Order: sequence, then C-alpha cells, then structure tokens
Amino acid sequence: MNKPVRKAVLPVAGLGTRFLPATKCMPKEMLPVVDKPLIQYAIEEAEAAGIEKFILITGRGKNLMEDHFDHAFELERILEKRGKKAELELVQQFPEPSMIQYTRQQQALGLGHAVWCAKDFVHDEPFAVLLPDDMVLAEKGCLAQMMDAYNEVGGNIVAVTEVPREQTNRYGILDIESDDGKLAKATGLVEKPDPADAPSTLSIIGRYILQPDVFEHLDKQIAGAGGEIQLTDAIAATLDRVPFHGLRYEGTRYDCGSKSGFIAANVAYALERPDMADDVRAALKDILD
Repeated sequence: MNKPVRKAVLPVAGLGTRFLPATKCMPKEMLPVVDKPLIQYAIEEAEAAGIEKFILITGRGKNLMEDHFDHAFELERILEKRGKKAELELVQQFPEPSMIQYTRQQQALGLGHAVWCAKDFVHDEPFAVLLPDDMVLAEKGCLAQMMDAYNEVGGNIVAVTEVPREQTNRYGILDIESDDGKLAKATGLVEKPDPADAPSTLSIIGRYILQPDVFEHLDKQIAGAGGEIQLTDAIAATLDRVPFHGLRYEGTRYDCGSKSGFIAANVAYALERPDMADDVRAALKDILD
C-alpha cells in the first residue's frame, strides 16, 4: 500500500522579473487571477487533493504571502460591522495557521535547491510540489487527478503535456517506455534537451508527487542544466528503484509565468464565473470586433 501524500511544497522565491514593474514590491505569486492570487489557487488545489500541511519556500520581499494567509483583524471587524457576510467569509477561508509553514531559500540555486530547503519538513514521507505559475482549469483539480494515479502505481508522478518539438529546450522531457494514452511509464527524463536530442515531446508541468528518495541526490547540491540544481536530476537519480510515471491530466493549463498566459488565465477563469461570464464575453466581443 502506498504511503499517503499529506504534505506539499510550494517554491515561491522567484523574483518575477518578467512582470516588472508590477512585481517590484509585490511577489508574482500574489498577482490576481480574477480576484484571487496565484498562490491561493495552488493552496486550494492542494487542499482539494487531500493535502494537510504546506511549506512555502520564500525569499526576501515575500512577506505579503504570509500576511495574505493570516487574519486581517481590522478588515474582518469592519466587514462584520457593515454586515458584509459574504466578503467576510472570503477573507477567512484559509487553512489554519498550523497548516502552513515558511522557510527562505537564501540563494537562487534552482528548483531542486528550493525543494531541498523543505527536507526537514518532508522527513521520510512522499510529498507534492506545486508551482503556482502553472494553473490548470479542470473539473477535478490536477493534483487530485495525480493522487488517483499515485494510489494505483505509487512512486514518483509528474503532470505532463505534449509540446512542439522545437520547444523541448524549455522543459523537462520524459523518456517513455510505455504509454496507454493517459499514464506514461518513463525510464528517464532530460532537462531542457535540444529538439534534435529530445527523447519525446512529453513535458513536465509544475505538479509533482515525489518520494523522499529525491533528497539523497539533492543533498549533493550538484548543478545541472543552466548551472542550477535541477529537481529533474534528482528524480532521474531514483529511477533504478522508484517507479516513475507521467500523467496526462484533464484540463487546460495556463502558464502564468508569461504575460500572455497570465492574461489568458484571467479571461478563462472569469468565463467560468456565473457572476461575470456574460459581461466578460460581451467585453471581449467589443474588443475583437
């Protein structure tokens, strides 16, 4: 029986330089999609998948995220006094303080290093990693879909999607042994390979379920592609003893690390909202006509 996945690691120490000047003082993870910041969507997706404890790997200038998941007593008091019950519920719908921890990644040494910073939090349990930049609009959350697959096959699981071959040098790419169209068993993976050398076009997005074995490699602090400590290298180092699969999730992924992807996510999520879909659709029509 596979050990349950109760913990999630959210690396959020990046500078968000592609969104300057908006991110000069505000963490990119606090940029709103409609009316919720990116980090909140990630936390809610993880909670819906059964995650019980979270650790955010932060950096300097990221205190706003801690404030966001804390009580705002003055605001809550004003909303309560004015009888704004719906708004009050919105600002109180957060995990209990004991469920969220924070630690700093003091050097920007890559995603693998950020995950390594959570080693003491994870201990010897399987854990999830969610990158808030990646949003998946789906009826059932992406991580919940991965949990279903994990309960079947165990091991390490990543969410994957097909990319054009000329874009393989932007992603971690799986080397496939077998594939049933939904779950692909992998024998390897390569970080940002040249298109001519890519073993497939199946790329990893920002969702992982990992066994603690990855810390054996991360402890070595070995730099990989781009001179950074790569999480994919740590996964590859466990392939001789830990099963590895890529799940083709159901839903639409939006890369909110890019400006165009962020705008597209705002439109898509707004169109899912009954309270504003008609107005947004009409506004889009006016813009496009």
